[in-house]
Amino acid sequence: MFPGHLISRFGDVPRPPRSPDLSTRDFFLWGYLKSHVYADKPRKFNDLKEAIRQEIRPIDRQLLARVMDDLKKRLENYIQEDGRHLTDIIFKT
Repeated sequence: MFPGHLISRFGDVPRPPRSPDLSTRDFFLWGYLKSHVYADKPRKFNDLKEAIRQEIRPIDRQLLARVMDDLKKRLENYIQEDGRHLTDIIFKT
């Protein structure tokens, strides 16, 4: 039996206050930046910081609007699931 559909040693545990699937920087920004910033393989820390700055500036407002729409859907799902894990996000179908 898997009531919450999440196999864990401690069962379906309460969501932490800063859950990554409810944080736009975690579910969007870091992946987006990583795929763009590391394309040129920066070797020095200052090169990495500059590459991040260069990639953040041109992020399209429409893309950010879609990210925020997705966040709204995630929050609605979270409320609907009464705070349980969002299985369609954890286990993409």
